Formats: sequence, structure tokens, C-alpha cells
Amino acid sequence: MKLILAIVNDEDANKVLSELNKAGFSVTKLATTGGFLRAGNVTMIIGTDEDKVDDVIKIIAEKSHRRKQIATSPMPVGAASAYTPYPIEIEIGGATIFVMDVERFEKV
Repeated sequence: MKLILAIVNDEDANKVLSELNKAGFSVTKLATTGGFLRAGNVTMIIGTDEDKVDDVIKIIAEKSHRRKQIATSPMPVGAASAYTPYPIEIEIGGATIFVMDVERFEKV
């Protein structure tokens, strides 16, 4: 048994979740925040058999895409009275996936 944690951008989350459910995978969805922009993400928790891990990863990869976005530069740490934000191009989207062994699994 494996546990998959997938951190997916908010924009892609519903497509990923829908496709995983269609394929028969049960998913627990957690709203999370993080990264450079403190932007919204969804962390998906999926328990599956070892031989199905590649199927889950394939679905996540097909439905979560990297894209470029213009953002304002983050505020520097400390007092900066002359700070002027400027636009920068960043890459968002995609997914970060962790696969872990599960020692014990029970549904009660």
C-alpha cells in the first residue's frame, strides 16, 4: 500500500480530482497555502496499491499544467521605505508529488 500526497495549484485541482474519481481513486482534498506567492493550493491524499501509483501520477501530470503568470515582486524583509514593487514573470501550476510506504491501513 502507498500513500500519495499531491500538491496541486487551485486552478487545476478540480480537473485532477474529477479525473482521479473517474478512474476509481478515493481522494481526500485539503485546501492549503504556500509557495512564493502564498497562493492557494490543494493537497490531495490518495491511498492506493503499489501497482496503481503510476496511474495516479499519470492522471495528475495530464491534468495539472505549468504556466507563466505576471506577479508583483514580494515585499522585502525589514523596513524599506523606498520599496517600489515591480512586475515579474513566474511559473505556476504543475504538481509536487510525494509517494510514501504505508505500514498499516484501516477503515473503521
